[in-house]
Formats: sequence, structure tokens, C-alpha cells
Amino acid sequence: MQTSNQNIHPAFFFRRAPSAFASLKGDSAHPMLFGSVLFYEHPQGTLVAVELRGLPTASTPCSSPVFALHIHEGGLCSGNASDPFAQAGAHYNPQNCPHPYHAGDLPPIFSAGGQAFSAFLTDRFTVREVTGRTVILHALPDDFSTQPAGGAGRKIACGEILGRERVLAQYKSQNQSAKALLF
Repeated sequence: MQTSNQNIHPAFFFRRAPSAFASLKGDSAHPMLFGSVLFYEHPQGTLVAVELRGLPTASTPCSSPVFALHIHEGGLCSGNASDPFAQAGAHYNPQNCPHPYHAGDLPPIFSAGGQAFSAFLTDRFTVREVTGRTVILHALPDDFSTQPAGGAGRKIACGEILGRERVLAQYKSQNQSAKALLF
């Protein structure tokens, strides 16, 4: 018999389909960089799970690449020659807070041999508020102080945050199994 405390444990949510999903893809300098960001509705906010592969690796034995991850206000992962993800816009910041208190400021991503996994709970946004926006992986770690974006460097990967219904429709139209992606 489950108690209400067990129903809010993250493991409970990971057994369910996410409420929204972003498929990240690297820019032309990082063509092997890809991954996913899953968003789950949670009683205390939003549970986020990030999985990435093809991250740049350490150049020295005593360094481990760290990358900034942010929700951006725009809804498209397109741009121009100088910024391939320019349409992603600025950090998602509906309350006009200083950095690092933007709603879209997320915990850093630590690479382990070019791979990363992170899961966290945030009350800075709901799934509904970020659906239709973008997730950006930056080339550098966030310094948590420089305004407006934390000195995180250029955008190296982007994913459009799609609601569950849109993901299912997209994969159905491509004749692929969304069940493998969402369940």
C-alpha cells in the first residue's frame, strides 16, 4: 500500500510518460551531440530529467567539462551563421529576475566521458509554462553571477519543448513508435 509520500517520490514519476519532451541536437560544430530533456508535472513543481551524449570531453586529466543548461523564451531551434539557435531568444525570465534567478536557469550539466544524466525538481516553472519554448546547452559553465546570462558562452545544442500530444503526433506522422520514446 502506497502512502502519499511515496506518490511524490521521483521514481514514481519516472515510471510514467512525461508531460513534455525536448530532443536536443548539437550545432554544426557538435554534430554528434544529442539527448533528451523530459518534463514531469509534480505536486511541488516540475521534475526534469536530462540525458545527453556526444558532449565535448576533457582536454586534461584534472578537468571535467561543465555546461550551462537553460530554458530560453523562444520556441525554435533555428538561427543564422553567427548564432545557429538565435530564434531560441533569451533566457526564460517571466518575473524579470536577475541571473541566476531566472525561471529558466537550470542546474549545471557535468560530462562524464561525453555523457551526462541529471534529474532535479524545480518550482520555478510549470510544464505548461515551458511547453513551446526551447532548452539550450551552452559551451561553458554558468558562473551564476554575470548578467544577463551567466557567462555561459555560445549555444551548442538546442531542443524545442513539445507537449506530450505533439510528440505523439509527430512520431505517428513519421511512422515511428512514440511508445519507446515516452514510456
